[in-house]
Order: sequence, then C-alpha cells, then structure tokens
Amino acid sequence: MGWFGRKRKQGDGTLDRASDNGDQRHLVEFINTRTGVEAYVEPKTTVTETTVMLIAHDGEWTRRRVDGPSGAFALGRKHNIPVYEVAKVGYPQRKRDYDARKKLERQRPQ
Repeated sequence: MGWFGRKRKQGDGTLDRASDNGDQRHLVEFINTRTGVEAYVEPKTTVTETTVMLIAHDGEWTRRRVDGPSGAFALGRKHNIPVYEVAKVGYPQRKRDYDARKKLERQRPQ
C-alpha cells in the first residue's frame, strides 16, 4: 500500500469521521456543567466535517463534530444557548485569553 492509500475519504469528500453519540454526549455534558456557554459553528473543510466549539463564560472550550450546521443550531435550540457562525463573527476574546493563561501555566516550572 502506498503512502497516499492509507486514508480513505469518507462520506462526501472529507478524511474525517462523522459525528457520533459520543460527540453529542460530550457536548451536552459540557453545556450542563459550565455557565455562559455559547456555540460557534466551524464549517466543514476538506479534512474535517462540520464542528462546533462550545465556549464557557471563562473561555474554557471544547470542540466536537456535529451533523452539519443544522445539527449545531438544533443543539443550541435544545439547550437554549446562542449559536454563532465562526466564519462571520470569529471567536470571542475570552477564548484567546483562556488559551494564553493555559499556555503560561504549562510553561511555569513545577
């Protein structure tokens, strides 16, 4: 088998797997255990299916696959959280601040 024959495209042209129940459970758990959660829909690419990034009030975040943009908006309606298209609005500053804090924590000597 050649180098480029190892990954097979799935579904409609991505190299990624589709959303599954584990993804949904993780997203629901994040919503139920954090406050101020907002959803940011990330568009499908040639490498990944549509994903949603959930961002809590303090900037903590998680990302999982969803069944297209409609799946992300349905999740938002079901759990009463706002849903934004990241291509239109970008990520909130609190997410970048959270990432910067975590990076500093990793760099500090133990």
